[in-house]
Amino acid sequence: MAKVLIVEARFYDHLNDLLLDGARAAIEAAGHEHETVTVPGALEVPGAIAIADAAETYDAFVALGVIIRGETYHFEIVSNESARGIMNLSLEGVPVGNGILTVENEAQALTRAKRDEKDKGGEAARAALAMMGLRERFSV
Repeated sequence: MAKVLIVEARFYDHLNDLLLDGARAAIEAAGHEHETVTVPGALEVPGAIAIADAAETYDAFVALGVIIRGETYHFEIVSNESARGIMNLSLEGVPVGNGILTVENEAQALTRAKRDEKDKGGEAARAALAMMGLRERFSV
């Protein structure tokens, strides 16, 4: 049984609750345990995962959050840099699934977050578990 850490950037409570529901359901369906920690924003998610990975307590990580485009360039910075940070972790061999939504509006976020629609929280959890399996397969 693996232990998975879900790291969420909680800004839109109702949307995060949907993402968490999907991620937790996917992890439990696979027979694994999970814990959840909350960080201030999407930019902090990769850092929190890096800190937790260094502790060697968790087998995989799920990054969750919602970034909705606003009127400024801030959307691009947060979207791009949080994705870059998660990709850097992946390239270092950290099994992480990226479930940070980057959307134009709340309607798009709802569609992607709901389990009975796109279930991006569940998808991110399944991706993390798949990467965990690859790391185990290729470990020496």
